[in-house]
Amino acid sequence: MLLKKWDDLPENMKNDSVRMYYQYLYKKRFSLLIKRMLDFVTAVLLLVITAPVFAALGILIKIDSKGPVIFKQLRVTQYGRLFYIYKFRTMTHNGKNTGAKVTLKSDPRITRVGKVLRKYRLDELPQLINIIKGDMSFVGTRPEIVDYVRDYTDEMAATLLLPAGVTSYASISFKDEEELLTDCDNVDAIYREKILPMKMRLNLNSLLRFNLLYEAKILADTILIVFGLKAGSRKK
Repeated sequence: MLLKKWDDLPENMKNDSVRMYYQYLYKKRFSLLIKRMLDFVTAVLLLVITAPVFAALGILIKIDSKGPVIFKQLRVTQYGRLFYIYKFRTMTHNGKNTGAKVTLKSDPRITRVGKVLRKYRLDELPQLINIIKGDMSFVGTRPEIVDYVRDYTDEMAATLLLPAGVTSYASISFKDEEELLTDCDNVDAIYREKILPMKMRLNLNSLLRFNLLYEAKILADTILIVFGLKAGSRKK
């Protein structure tokens, strides 16, 4: 997770809007190294501990509907690098190839088992593999699909200075995103033009607040929110 030298960044990231975030994170490079070490060790341990859960969920997914157990989708992570994010499949086979790019709470493509997995974010468990590979971190900007990243402003590109994350302040603040998009005529357009900019503002604010304690709080809040013990907030 070491930051590249400024001159080695992708050309589209070397702009004045990104520089402020880069300079702040550069001062935190030792903490970023510790963050990567903690991510790797914790992900390996959790993968070993949850192996029986992986097996059980895989069986339930196969029994519930046809298709692969693991869903893969191309996303964007640090420095604009493409990678395949792993999730337990929660939709009907090829469901992602039809309908909106953003999934709604009442989406008919979601399977019975998928509803439970999504409610408790168990579908995210395979991302432990992404973390071990270095594609992702436990905390960081949620990885977007290529189409949405193409719409990033110069400042939004600063979120690509670090690996994508499983959770973030923005993601827990918008935990009801699916409900917000319900009944919208054009879900993709509303997400791209309204929801995404608000989430990215929170993500950018989080970059300037980065420290290990702040990230530990986000992880704790995520767990509490998933189990209904805490409500999300959109305060900046």
